[in-house]
Formats: sequence, C-alpha cells, structure tokens
Amino acid sequence: MNTGKVDVLLGLQWGDEGKGKVVDVLTPHYDVIARFQGGPNAGHTLEFEGEKYVLRSIPSGIFQGGKVNVIGNGVVLAPDLFMDEARDLERSGHELKSRLHISKKAHLIMPTHRLLDAAIEAAKGKDKVGTTGKGIGPTYTDKVSRMGLRVGDILDNFEEKYQAHKAQHEKTLRALGFTDYDITEVERKWMEGIEYMKQFPIVDSEHEINNFLREGKSVLCEGAQGTMLDVDFGSYPFVTSSNTICAGACTGLGIGPNKIGIVYGIMKAYCTRVGAGPFPTELFDETGKRIRDLGHEYGAVTGRERRCGWIDLVALRYAIMVNGVTELIMMKSDVLDDFDTIKACVAYRQNGERIDYFPYSVESGIEPIYEELPGWHCDMTHMTSEEQFPQQFRDYVAFLEQQLETPIKIISIGPDRAQTILRNGK
Repeated sequence: MNTGKVDVLLGLQWGDEGKGKVVDVLTPHYDVIARFQGGPNAGHTLEFEGEKYVLRSIPSGIFQGGKVNVIGNGVVLAPDLFMDEARDLERSGHELKSRLHISKKAHLIMPTHRLLDAAIEAAKGKDKVGTTGKGIGPTYTDKVSRMGLRVGDILDNFEEKYQAHKAQHEKTLRALGFTDYDITEVERKWMEGIEYMKQFPIVDSEHEINNFLREGKSVLCEGAQGTMLDVDFGSYPFVTSSNTICAGACTGLGIGPNKIGIVYGIMKAYCTRVGAGPFPTELFDETGKRIRDLGHEYGAVTGRERRCGWIDLVALRYAIMVNGVTELIMMKSDVLDDFDTIKACVAYRQNGERIDYFPYSVESGIEPIYEELPGWHCDMTHMTSEEQFPQQFRDYVAFLEQQLETPIKIISIGPDRAQTILRNGK
C-alpha cells in the first residue's frame, strides 16, 4: 500500500508568527492543505504580486492552483464570515468551490455565540481574557458540553436544530443580564452564509484525509494562533479555546500520530502578543514601539496593537518540546535590521532563583535574563540567498540554533512570497 505523508506547520509563540505566508510558500510541495483548529479570530496575511490577502478560516494553500484545501473538524466556522472571505477571494479570481472542502464535524459559530462572548467577557470585569469577540470560546464550550451545532447539521432538519440552540443561548444571556441586543440583520446574513456553504463539498474529512494518504498523497496541516495560546499548555487562562499544538492536528483532522513526519515550528526573530496575559520579555520603552512600527505589528483581523518584546528562548524551548518540532522557520528577521544590539532571553529569574524552564505560571515574579548580541545594520530585504547574510546575522542564527537545539531551515526577510530564504540548499 502506498502511504502518503503528513507534515504539520504551527506557531511557537503567542500567534501572529506568519504561518500563512509559509504555508503558501510550502504548498507546491503538497497535494492537500488542511486547517485543523481555531476560528475566524486568526488572520493569516499573505502578500504576493502586489496584492495583500487576509485569510480567517480558509487554509492558506488556496492560492496555489490544483491543491485540495480542507477545513477540518477541529475548526469552528462562522458561515457569514466564511461567505465574505470566500467571495472576496472569488472576486479576485480564485476558484474555490471545487477545491475547498468543509468537514461535517466542524462546529458552527452562531450569532448568539458572539453575544455570549461579549456577555461573558463583560461579567469578568478586570479579569478579562481579551477575546476578539468572534464567539470562538462559547462555540468550543458548547462543543465540549455536547451541545454544539455542526456543519453536517445544515443538511438535515436544520431550522429546528438552530432554533433549539438559539433558545438555549438566549436563556443564558438573560441569566447574565445581557438582553439589550438585536441580531435580526446578523442572523439574516448568517443564514445566507449557511446557504452559501452548501455550494462547497461538505465531507467526512477524516475519511477523506486518510484516503488521500492511502493514495500516496501528501498533506500539510496548518495551525492557527500559537503554542503559548494552547488551552492546555499555554499561559492559561489567557489562551485560546483549542489545542494549537501538534497533537491538535491529530484530533482536528482524524490523523494517527504515527502518520506525522516533519513538524515545522514558526517563530519571529523577536516576540509579540495580542490581548491580555503574561509576556515576560515585553518592552514598554521606545525599543518596543520601534519594533511594533517597523514590523507593522497590528492584528490582521482586529487591527489591535501587538505587544512587542525580545525573543524568549525559554518559552521557545518549551514550545519545541511539546510539539516535537523538527525544523524551525524564523520570520520578520528584517525588522531587526537596524538595531545596535539584539537581546535574547535565555533564562528567567523567579523568586531570586535562575530557571531555564517554562514554569506553571508566568503571570508575576518573572524577570527575563538576557544575552546581548551585536546587530547587523544591513538591509536584508533584497537578499536572495543565505550567503549574502551579514556575519552578525549569521551569528544570531547560530546562537538561536545552539540554544534551541533545532535547525532553522527557512528565514523570512520580508512579507512577500519571494522574500523567503531556504537554507542549506533545502
């Protein structure tokens, strides 16, 4: 029997690492691109041929013709937002309806899930998690409570199922004192999105993916958010509602762990975070602001300012461990092109003690311990091979590889598809 391969690509920090661009770059080497978790709060930005695209639910392999793209069962999907996103791509000339498959077991984000998101955040007062308000958390809550509405439900007696779920949500909203709302127009568009989704292949994705593998085809699994936002292993409770780590590809697509080969881990040459929660290397000074401005660090979906800081190697070592990362990909190296000194956090000081592991909590009492390296003062955005890299940047890369005990195989030096350097002839 011919057996295909499954590789996984995921973020190692707090999301926004640039996964969409890398999926697009790697797509020619795969037959199938499959998204395995998350919802429309995760924006993957891609730039090529003078155009900029932001994908929220659709896998980033959609731009490469002839590839099958799958929205897996681990994803939560908002029909109205999906419709807007897909229609934008269709207007720009990308054919979707035969190439984009949707899992029957993916859960639907209802209009009332967004209301619940707002009501629950408001009830938390000063302890807000900082959600995007897209209804992702309440949808996953319904999923694990065995009360969810799934894509497959739209094919049979849907209206009755929808009204029953809506009534349950409205009961909860009343209990939270959240009654001043009108979702008439949102609901109308949401139902339009349901009808639009029916034009796509709605599939048993776990069977489809495994059939592809039996045929000898290759699959690239695309994650959303980042490892430090994983619901189990991230900086809880300031996390997303799904498993963003490599294991999430197995549960989010129905793939056996023995099928997984390469695990690509994506990181920035520095670190960012959106929303509330701990961030040990966050910079509150002009350097942090400068990184934000040079890196255009604003949320692709929300436009929120990203918090910026130096690279955190303690958190990265942890992320590499829990994911089983085999190859690293470093993004936005060019953002640091004009700094005199580059810092990297190699350990933490907690309660006066130096630790080099990621502890149970990093909410307070954590002080980063830095090593400093010289900057390279060189515009790398036009370089086409690693041989052109300045020595100081080579030293920075070698330092990171030594600290992380994992090879850096791909380096991004700009937002465009072409600004991607594959190292060592890879």
